[in-house]
Amino acid sequence: MNSSSTPQFHIVLLEPEIANNTGNIGRTCVATATDLHLIGKLGFEITDKNLKRAGLDYWQYLSWYHHQNWEQWLKQVPDPSRIFLFSAKARQSVFQSQFQKGDWLVFGKETEGLPEELVAQYDKKALSIPQYGPVRSLNLANAVTVAVYEAIRQIEAKGIS
Repeated sequence: MNSSSTPQFHIVLLEPEIANNTGNIGRTCVATATDLHLIGKLGFEITDKNLKRAGLDYWQYLSWYHHQNWEQWLKQVPDPSRIFLFSAKARQSVFQSQFQKGDWLVFGKETEGLPEELVAQYDKKALSIPQYGPVRSLNLANAVTVAVYEAIRQIEAKGIS
């Protein structure tokens, strides 16, 4: 695990199931100077073989952490008010939020998303990505990319780097 001193953001994946998605997300994290946090049981092993295809040779530059459970991860968050949960069931759009550098963007597993009780607990910080066609949700790696680049867009619009 590499460690960056001041990440742009923190991407948090709760029990990710698909290695290719996590590899792609890792690559996006490297491209955006963002740390990756994996929570709980993973649906794959973190090996070069599992992640190399999607993450290519960028995984070595990724700052990533594996937390055993939600509670252990939450202890690492200095300001819980800066946690944003992403769910297709959230009532507020990602475009209605106001991100700050260092925010925590949390996503659920591919097959189930985030638990409903967790989304309800963070209701005011639960965000959705608008979808205008007949789909239930976006691919996890795509959703992470949309969210982190919207957060970057907001930061850059404010002139903060």
